Amino acid sequence: MSGSRVLLVVEQLRRSAAGGIGTYVLGLLQGLDELAAADPGTAPELILTASRVRPGQGGDPLAGLGHPLQTSVLPGPLLTRAWDLGLLRAPAGVDVVHAVSLATLEPGRAPLVVTVHDLLWRRVPDAYPARGRRWHEAALARALERADQFVVPAEVVAGDLVEAGASRESITVIPMGSDHLPPPDVPAAEAHLASLGVRGPFLLCVGTLEPRKNLQRLVEAYASIRGELPEPWPLVMVGPSGWGERLDPGPGVVHAGSVSSPELSGLYASARLLAYVPLIEGFGLPPVEAMSVGTPVVASPLPSTGGAALEVDPHDTASIAAGLLTVATDDAVRNELIRLGSARAGELTWASIARQHRDVWDAAVDSRRGPP
Repeated sequence: MSGSRVLLVVEQLRRSAAGGIGTYVLGLLQGLDELAAADPGTAPELILTASRVRPGQGGDPLAGLGHPLQTSVLPGPLLTRAWDLGLLRAPAGVDVVHAVSLATLEPGRAPLVVTVHDLLWRRVPDAYPARGRRWHEAALARALERADQFVVPAEVVAGDLVEAGASRESITVIPMGSDHLPPPDVPAAEAHLASLGVRGPFLLCVGTLEPRKNLQRLVEAYASIRGELPEPWPLVMVGPSGWGERLDPGPGVVHAGSVSSPELSGLYASARLLAYVPLIEGFGLPPVEAMSVGTPVVASPLPSTGGAALEVDPHDTASIAAGLLTVATDDAVRNELIRLGSARAGELTWASIARQHRDVWDAAVDSRRGPP
């Protein structure tokens, strides 16, 4: 797609907690930059677009991503609302527009590609606030009307999207990558843990504190096996607070809050295991992040893990408990999971994922042009 101009809607990166979608955007940019360095002739011209910088923030962090940036005069909430209402369109002169979430805009004459990460508000509505469900449902309807092509991270999401009204031919399944974290900063991770009273081995959980992540069952499972561990190793929970009823942590459970990327990588590398047992997930990034640094994983059945985790039933506290105890203490199981996890993480490079996105952009442009 040499010489083509791609407008990438990166509003998610303006949020204080960009979450998994933010990781996806940054990983995609990393992969595209790697492809451009290896073969500049095949690289599209990327243009990033987002709302204005929040007052008092100083310089624009998005300007340091290495691509031209178009910023709106509107703050994020107003800009998203203007997109919702069709009051603002993509600028002329681009060949394809890619919205990395359901926050889409009218693309004008260019084809629109939309990444749909999941439709989980339909599958587990009680795990989402009512206001969030209403916005997601309306945003999905707009995306179905506006988009030419969709990208999803797993076949299960493709199926949900078809059920919502998309044609299967318009959907491409592209997983997420695992090689976006910087090298582990183990000293920083250890210092952070020490400030919380944690020294020595620990179990790790990473994710937003919200109902869908199933953290209460995880805490109960941990409590049931804590006395069977060689020592009462703590369960360290990393991630921002979300919404929903307050979690009752119990003895040995330590909230570490949000951490920097090098520190997160260091926590993964230092942990005895990663426990990640959401009720449902469109993909599941933390398991493959942990696998990339050689940490064994206990997880719900997820698209991301590819059979490289010890799978447990997220609805069954006893199943979670058994998985935690086995992976924490059985060296043969641990070594096999580390081997499988390393292989799985090696399959999920952002360069290969960027190449697949480039193919989708090509197809979207060609479909508008019609046969030669």
